Amino acid sequence: MAHHHDTGRAACGRRHGAAAARAVPAVGIMSGLLTLLVLAGGMLAAGQAGAASFTPPAGCTLNVTVQNRSCTVSQYYTCNADPEGYQHSAHFGREGLYHLSTIDAETRWIESQSMSSGLIDRLVEEADDHASFSELLATGRDDFDFWTQTDDGQRLHHQGADTLTGETVTIDGQALERTRFRLTTRDAGGEVLITREGSQYISREFNRFYGGTETGSDWTGAKTETDDSPVLFTFPGEAGFGSTTPQFDCDQLLTQIPQERAAS
Repeated sequence: MAHHHDTGRAACGRRHGAAAARAVPAVGIMSGLLTLLVLAGGMLAAGQAGAASFTPPAGCTLNVTVQNRSCTVSQYYTCNADPEGYQHSAHFGREGLYHLSTIDAETRWIESQSMSSGLIDRLVEEADDHASFSELLATGRDDFDFWTQTDDGQRLHHQGADTLTGETVTIDGQALERTRFRLTTRDAGGEVLITREGSQYISREFNRFYGGTETGSDWTGAKTETDDSPVLFTFPGEAGFGSTTPQFDCDQLLTQIPQERAAS
């Protein structure tokens, strides 16, 4: 399940995707904090040079930069000290860094952090059904039912499913498969906070989800329609690798803007 800002569905959202069946190692937290420190210095230098470039923390390697629709760009990196299969991502919008996330080899939502709130959201170890990338690939469907908890104590209950549609597409030379998903997030008392559904993409080569088109609604009745689909994949040595400046749809103001609220 992609816990995305997981693009990626984040706190009250998805993987991107928008988890692991074990306690979060301290290195995951430190990697996020180090990223902020490294990035602060990088942004300062960028202000003088006129272009921002992402540098991952010491001991980590930036693997690919993905330019998405909806005026976002994502940096995907791995760190030597992490358990095998862990991946980190840093997501940037028009105003800079807004989301950090960590997933494991099953694309489970280990940890995510919103820059606007400062809250860190982590997987709860016990779950009725953790997300499983391998099950999705093997059977074409993965149901999930798990909890996350923020560092201020709020617990969120996430239930839903990912399904392969059977459609394969090529985006900027990358073979991706389209998925459909649905997700309902409730609070600890069972009240529905957010519902989301739509499509995403997966990469078997990179073992992760990427964003797509989706619709959602929250407890206030506000509705959203977004398109976080990937457009460009940039690798080491290529122009634009590490760039934190979004390129697509930045002249549009439709992304994440609530539509009319449902009648009370």
